[in-house]
Amino acid sequence: MKKFNLFNEIIIASRSQVLQAIKKNEIFGINIKGEVIVAPFDTQEIFIFKDDIKQTPQSIQDIFGKNYQVVEDEGRLLIKAFSNWQALIAINTPNASYDDTTADGVAEFGDKDLEKIGWYATEFNISYRTLVEILEEKCRGVMLCIEQEEPYQFSGLGFIADNKEAYDVLFEYCQKHIKKLMNQDKDFAKENLEDDELEALGFFKID
Repeated sequence: MKKFNLFNEIIIASRSQVLQAIKKNEIFGINIKGEVIVAPFDTQEIFIFKDDIKQTPQSIQDIFGKNYQVVEDEGRLLIKAFSNWQALIAINTPNASYDDTTADGVAEFGDKDLEKIGWYATEFNISYRTLVEILEEKCRGVMLCIEQEEPYQFSGLGFIADNKEAYDVLFEYCQKHIKKLMNQDKDFAKENLEDDELEALGFFKID
Protein backbone atom coordinates (compact mmCIF):
# COMPACT_ATOMS: atom_id res chain seq x y z
CA MET A 1 0.00 0.00 0.00
CA LYS A 2 1.12 3.53 -0.70
CA LYS A 3 1.34 5.98 2.17
CA PHE A 4 -0.26 9.37 1.53
CA ASN A 5 1.09 11.48 4.38
CA LEU A 6 -0.79 14.76 4.60
CA PHE A 7 2.09 16.35 6.52
CA ASN A 8 4.17 16.07 3.34
CA GLU A 9 1.71 16.12 0.45
CA ILE A 10 0.67 19.13 -1.58
CA ILE A 11 -2.53 18.42 -3.51
CA ILE A 12 -2.90 20.31 -6.79
CA ALA A 13 -6.43 21.11 -7.99
CA SER A 14 -7.89 23.20 -10.76
CA ARG A 15 -9.02 26.64 -9.58
CA SER A 16 -11.55 26.96 -12.39
CA GLN A 17 -13.13 23.58 -11.65
CA VAL A 18 -13.54 24.44 -7.97
CA LEU A 19 -15.15 27.78 -8.80
CA GLN A 20 -17.39 26.15 -11.40
CA ALA A 21 -18.68 23.61 -8.86
CA ILE A 22 -19.49 26.42 -6.43
CA LYS A 23 -21.19 28.48 -9.14
CA LYS A 24 -23.43 25.51 -9.97
CA ASN A 25 -24.19 25.08 -6.26
CA GLU A 26 -23.04 21.46 -6.42
CA ILE A 27 -21.93 19.26 -3.55
CA PHE A 28 -18.32 18.60 -4.48
CA GLY A 29 -15.08 17.25 -3.16
CA ILE A 30 -11.39 17.07 -4.00
CA ASN A 31 -9.71 13.68 -3.86
CA ILE A 32 -6.07 12.86 -3.15
CA LYS A 33 -5.29 13.08 -6.88
CA GLY A 34 -6.49 16.69 -6.92
CA GLU A 35 -9.56 15.84 -9.00
CA VAL A 36 -12.64 17.98 -8.40
CA ILE A 37 -15.62 15.61 -8.25
CA VAL A 38 -19.33 16.18 -7.68
CA ALA A 39 -22.00 14.06 -6.02
CA PRO A 40 -22.95 11.26 -6.23
CA PHE A 41 -19.52 10.09 -5.12
CA ASP A 42 -17.83 6.77 -5.78
CA THR A 43 -17.49 4.70 -2.61
CA GLN A 44 -13.77 4.30 -3.31
CA GLU A 45 -12.99 8.02 -3.23
CA ILE A 46 -10.51 9.37 -0.70
CA PHE A 47 -11.15 13.04 0.03
CA ILE A 48 -8.89 15.85 1.15
CA PHE A 49 -11.83 18.25 0.91
CA LYS A 50 -15.59 17.79 0.78
CA ASP A 51 -18.28 20.35 1.39
CA ASP A 52 -21.58 21.82 0.34
CA ILE A 53 -20.95 25.55 -0.13
CA LYS A 54 -24.15 27.36 0.82
CA GLN A 55 -22.97 30.95 0.55
CA THR A 56 -20.92 32.59 -2.18
CA PRO A 57 -17.34 32.75 -0.84
CA GLN A 58 -15.44 35.99 -1.02
CA SER A 59 -12.08 34.31 -1.68
CA ILE A 60 -10.48 30.95 -2.33
CA GLN A 61 -9.43 30.75 1.32
CA ASP A 62 -13.07 31.25 2.34
CA ILE A 63 -13.95 28.08 0.40
CA PHE A 64 -11.51 25.94 2.36
CA GLY A 65 -11.51 27.62 5.75
CA LYS A 66 -8.79 28.18 8.31
CA ASN A 67 -7.66 24.53 8.52
CA TYR A 68 -6.28 24.51 4.98
CA GLN A 69 -3.22 26.20 3.54
CA VAL A 70 -4.01 27.20 -0.05
CA VAL A 71 -1.74 28.95 -2.54
CA GLU A 72 -3.05 30.16 -5.89
CA ASP A 73 -0.60 29.50 -8.70
CA GLU A 74 -2.02 30.78 -11.99
CA GLY A 75 -4.88 28.33 -12.68
CA ARG A 76 -3.90 25.90 -9.93
CA LEU A 77 -4.63 25.58 -6.24
CA LEU A 78 -1.81 24.15 -4.13
CA ILE A 79 -3.45 22.67 -1.04
CA LYS A 80 -2.04 21.49 2.30
CA ALA A 81 -4.75 19.66 4.24
CA PHE A 82 -3.11 18.14 7.34
CA SER A 83 -4.55 20.70 9.77
CA ASN A 84 -8.05 19.52 8.86
CA TRP A 85 -7.24 15.90 9.72
CA GLN A 86 -9.99 15.43 12.32
CA ALA A 87 -12.67 16.50 9.85
CA LEU A 88 -11.14 14.29 7.15
CA ILE A 89 -11.37 11.28 9.46
CA ALA A 90 -15.13 11.78 9.70
CA ILE A 91 -15.45 12.31 5.95
CA ASN A 92 -13.38 9.29 4.91
CA THR A 93 -14.04 6.68 7.61
CA PRO A 94 -17.27 5.37 5.96
CA ASN A 95 -15.24 4.33 2.87
CA ALA A 96 -12.13 3.11 4.72
CA SER A 97 -11.14 -0.55 4.90
CA TYR A 98 -9.86 -0.05 8.45
CA ASP A 99 -9.41 2.72 10.99
CA ASP A 100 -6.04 3.28 12.65
CA THR A 101 -6.73 6.74 14.04
CA THR A 102 -7.16 5.96 17.73
CA ALA A 103 -4.80 4.91 20.51
CA ASP A 104 -6.53 1.51 20.55
CA GLY A 105 -5.38 0.78 17.01
CA VAL A 106 -7.26 -1.27 14.41
CA ALA A 107 -10.20 -3.19 15.90
CA GLU A 108 -12.00 -4.47 12.80
CA PHE A 109 -12.11 -4.52 9.01
CA GLY A 110 -14.89 -2.84 7.05
CA ASP A 111 -15.20 -5.73 4.58
CA LYS A 112 -17.17 -8.63 6.08
CA ASP A 113 -14.95 -11.34 4.56
CA LEU A 114 -11.76 -9.72 5.82
CA GLU A 115 -13.41 -9.30 9.20
CA LYS A 116 -14.00 -13.06 9.35
CA ILE A 117 -10.26 -13.58 8.96
CA GLY A 118 -9.57 -11.03 11.70
CA TRP A 119 -12.12 -12.67 14.00
CA TYR A 120 -10.81 -16.21 13.61
CA ALA A 121 -7.15 -15.19 13.59
CA THR A 122 -7.42 -13.84 17.13
CA GLU A 123 -8.05 -17.41 18.36
CA PHE A 124 -4.38 -18.06 17.58
CA ASN A 125 -3.07 -14.75 18.92
CA ILE A 126 -2.77 -13.11 15.51
CA SER A 127 -3.61 -9.46 16.11
CA TYR A 128 -5.28 -6.98 13.80
CA ARG A 129 -2.03 -5.00 13.98
CA THR A 130 -0.13 -7.95 12.49
CA LEU A 131 -2.72 -8.38 9.74
CA VAL A 132 -2.65 -4.68 8.90
CA GLU A 133 1.14 -4.68 8.63
CA ILE A 134 0.92 -7.56 6.15
CA LEU A 135 -1.72 -5.71 4.13
CA GLU A 136 0.36 -2.55 4.01
CA GLU A 137 3.44 -4.50 2.92
CA LYS A 138 1.93 -6.85 0.34
CA CYS A 139 -1.35 -5.42 -0.97
CA ARG A 140 -2.37 -2.53 -3.19
CA GLY A 141 -4.15 0.44 -1.72
CA VAL A 142 -3.64 3.75 0.09
CA MET A 143 -2.90 4.62 3.70
CA LEU A 144 -4.20 8.17 4.20
CA CYS A 145 -2.39 9.45 7.24
CA ILE A 146 -0.59 12.10 9.18
CA GLU A 147 2.83 10.94 10.32
CA GLN A 148 5.78 12.86 11.67
CA GLU A 149 8.97 11.78 13.39
CA GLU A 150 9.67 14.38 16.09
CA PRO A 151 7.68 14.10 18.22
CA TYR A 152 6.42 10.86 16.70
CA GLN A 153 2.79 11.03 15.65
CA PHE A 154 0.71 8.71 13.50
CA SER A 155 -2.96 8.51 12.62
CA GLY A 156 -4.32 6.82 9.52
CA LEU A 157 -7.12 5.28 7.49
CA GLY A 158 -6.47 2.30 5.22
CA PHE A 159 -8.11 1.88 1.81
CA ILE A 160 -7.57 -1.54 0.23
CA ALA A 161 -7.70 -1.53 -3.57
CA ASP A 162 -8.71 -5.19 -4.01
CA ASN A 163 -10.43 -7.00 -1.15
CA LYS A 164 -10.09 -10.37 -2.88
CA GLU A 165 -6.33 -9.92 -3.14
CA ALA A 166 -6.19 -8.87 0.51
CA TYR A 167 -8.30 -11.85 1.57
CA ASP A 168 -6.02 -14.32 -0.21
CA VAL A 169 -2.86 -12.77 1.25
CA LEU A 170 -4.19 -12.77 4.82
CA PHE A 171 -5.72 -16.24 4.55
CA GLU A 172 -2.41 -17.72 3.38
CA TYR A 173 -0.48 -15.95 6.13
CA CYS A 174 -2.84 -17.13 8.87
CA GLN A 175 -2.91 -20.68 7.56
CA LYS A 176 0.89 -20.93 7.57
CA HIS A 177 1.25 -19.20 10.92
CA ILE A 178 -1.29 -21.43 12.64
CA LYS A 179 0.24 -24.63 11.24
CA LYS A 180 3.66 -23.53 12.50
CA LEU A 181 2.23 -22.59 15.90
CA MET A 182 0.53 -25.98 16.25
CA ASN A 183 3.81 -27.75 15.49
CA GLN A 184 5.90 -25.67 17.87
CA ASP A 185 3.64 -24.96 20.83
CA LYS A 186 2.02 -27.89 22.64
CA ASP A 187 -0.70 -25.60 24.00
CA PHE A 188 -1.89 -25.28 20.40
CA ALA A 189 -1.63 -28.96 19.52
CA LYS A 190 -4.93 -30.06 18.00
CA GLU A 191 -5.87 -32.33 20.91
CA ASN A 192 -5.55 -29.36 23.31
CA LEU A 193 -7.70 -26.92 21.35
CA GLU A 194 -11.07 -25.63 22.51
CA ASP A 195 -14.21 -25.44 20.40
CA ASP A 196 -13.64 -21.86 19.18
CA GLU A 197 -10.10 -22.70 18.14
CA LEU A 198 -11.27 -25.83 16.31
CA GLU A 199 -13.86 -23.72 14.51
CA ALA A 200 -11.05 -21.37 13.44
CA LEU A 201 -9.08 -24.36 12.14
CA GLY A 202 -12.04 -25.28 9.98
CA PHE A 203 -12.29 -21.76 8.63
CA PHE A 204 -8.60 -21.75 7.65
CA LYS A 205 -8.95 -25.27 6.17
CA ILE A 206 -6.40 -26.84 8.50
CA ASP A 207 -6.85 -30.54 9.23
